[in-house]
Amino acid sequence: MRTILRVTGPDREHFLQGLVTNDVRRAPVWAALLTPQGKYLADFFIVPDGASLLIDVDARLADDLLRRLSMYKLRSQVEIATTPLTVTRGTGPAPEGAIADPRHPALGWRLYADAPGDEDATDWDALRVAHLVPESLVELVPNENYPLEAGFERLQGVDFRKGCYVGQEVTARMKHKTELRKGLARVRIEGEAAPGTPILTEDGREAGTLGTVAGTHALAHLRFDRAPAGSTLTAGTARLTPDDATP
Repeated sequence: MRTILRVTGPDREHFLQGLVTNDVRRAPVWAALLTPQGKYLADFFIVPDGASLLIDVDARLADDLLRRLSMYKLRSQVEIATTPLTVTRGTGPAPEGAIADPRHPALGWRLYADAPGDEDATDWDALRVAHLVPESLVELVPNENYPLEAGFERLQGVDFRKGCYVGQEVTARMKHKTELRKGLARVRIEGEAAPGTPILTEDGREAGTLGTVAGTHALAHLRFDRAPAGSTLTAGTARLTPDDATP
């Protein structure tokens, strides 16, 4: 389920520009709100809608996001409110008024309307696994993940030229001064295991956490030094092999 917030007022663009990871001036965009320490709090789509901006967020994150945005308002001339709008998505021909999903061309389109439309039979989990696209509260856990480790740069979710935002200093330092030692990867899986199951090396060391499972493949957050391509890992009773293919 998704919640659609509406941001209105003359300062709406400037207000969000100073808070989120992406350049609001290029909306529609996918972006995130981070902690001052650079950790993920919520991800969402920002979509222009006349004289307002829509924020399309997982419904389970909406109340906390609204509270945090309201906290940052101070003297900004903005109003933020929930709406009854719904979102329909698909990968076939896009209906009038739909926007392309800004993360990856394979993810199709999103349409905002008063009533839900007919969705096609797309297997969204399989599509996300194939293209290493994280999901809110599965691969993206508040106060736990860093955006670059979750693929935000590859998926157009962060802009390094837009200027300051909450958590920008840590994100920029990870981009320019360090090599990522952990990150989102695709693994082959034999057996069954639930998202969140710890991943272990053959000698029992922690190597990461399992994410979305779709058929014979899954997403996982891995420590790259302990999970090179072709190695054997376990998640519960399931056996995992990091995939050496790229999306």
